[in-house]
Amino acid sequence: MSSKSIDRSAPVQGAIVIHPERDDRGADRSGEARLEEAIGLALALDLEVREAIVAPLRKLTPATLFGSGKVEEIHALCEAADVSVAVVDDSLTPVQQRNLEKAWEVKVIDRTGLILEIFARRARTREGRLQVELARLSYERSRLVRTWTHLERQRGGFGVMGGPGETQIETDRRLIAEKIGKLKRDLTEVRRTRTLQRSARQRAPVPSVALVGYTNAGKSTLFNRLTASDVVAQDMLFATLDPTLRTLKLPDGRPCILSDTVGFISDLPHELVEAFRATLEEVKEADVILHVRDLANPDTEAQAKDVRTVLSRLDVELDERRLIEVWNKIDLLDGEAKAEVLGDARRRFPRAVAVSAVTGEGLDLLLETVAGLVDEAPPVEVHAPAGEGAAIAWLYRHGRVIARETNDEGGVRLEVSLSPQALGQFEQLFPQAELRH
Repeated sequence: MSSKSIDRSAPVQGAIVIHPERDDRGADRSGEARLEEAIGLALALDLEVREAIVAPLRKLTPATLFGSGKVEEIHALCEAADVSVAVVDDSLTPVQQRNLEKAWEVKVIDRTGLILEIFARRARTREGRLQVELARLSYERSRLVRTWTHLERQRGGFGVMGGPGETQIETDRRLIAEKIGKLKRDLTEVRRTRTLQRSARQRAPVPSVALVGYTNAGKSTLFNRLTASDVVAQDMLFATLDPTLRTLKLPDGRPCILSDTVGFISDLPHELVEAFRATLEEVKEADVILHVRDLANPDTEAQAKDVRTVLSRLDVELDERRLIEVWNKIDLLDGEAKAEVLGDARRRFPRAVAVSAVTGEGLDLLLETVAGLVDEAPPVEVHAPAGEGAAIAWLYRHGRVIARETNDEGGVRLEVSLSPQALGQFEQLFPQAELRH
């Protein structure tokens, strides 16, 4: 048989998506909206969703999560749709997962496993792969239950009598624990390197701006538009994972560092929250935070709440004084809805800017708002004698020049806004220049 006739493409896996509707989830968004998000996650994993249902769950069954009647009903749906994967949009215990696989005769994956699998496929950098692997092992460690007989077998002990030895499940747990320890040490080194890089950027007084937001809010599209980059931007949940840093030019020509971070999602697994703590340190250290929201999504308020919840779990306090809400995707709103959004942006949120990352609408105002936040330090007066062109050029590169006058002797008086770091560095580099606060 010739190689041309061999189909090496991965077979399409049919899937059913089940969202358990629980009373303890709150009323921030409907069960149908949560189901749509779960379908989006399944599609991001290249599954073919053939059936999707919201399953009311008034009482949790320890063995299977669902009651026996619902388990049988879903089994019939699995057979009718000829699926090989069942996605349960909730956290399952190892016992529940195993029992449902037996009852439905398909592979069962819960919300945590689904997101972990997506992250494992999308991570590109060494740091991203380390974080995903750490999260995956932490998740799998809890899955080591005595499902198979080989886990009961004992390995030989030491000495003449042999002793009880170590069961296979204990061996697996020990090996996973050792690997988790190594990954944590590797991530500590990554965090140290990132801290050194951040310290170097802070010494060269360039302000930093961080993008945060719900997954698929348009962060990467906005990032590309502002920095003329080509970061992957697709209409898909978790299209990008790894943090990316680029230089952004402010309206006065001064540079700043813009960082794009992983998108958030409701009920983000604990394992992933902990694993991505190092990545999101960029947000903690940023001078300005841009919270990107999808205004065309009816659940935008609930999504914004989820972002703040995840950040608080990471001990990232959103200082409202350095936060700008970026209301994205206004190009998807009709005339009346768009006018209402723009009115709200001006009236209710003094630092909300309505934009379209696709068309570029509103981006000039966004950059002006960012520059205004970066330049909140009170301006200083600088008197540079004649021949100090280097000092003047430095101020234009690292600060915002508000006014300039030239005296009869050829000296220059500048009124300039500088960050505290930039001001300290200027005083060290150009002691001959006269500063007046």
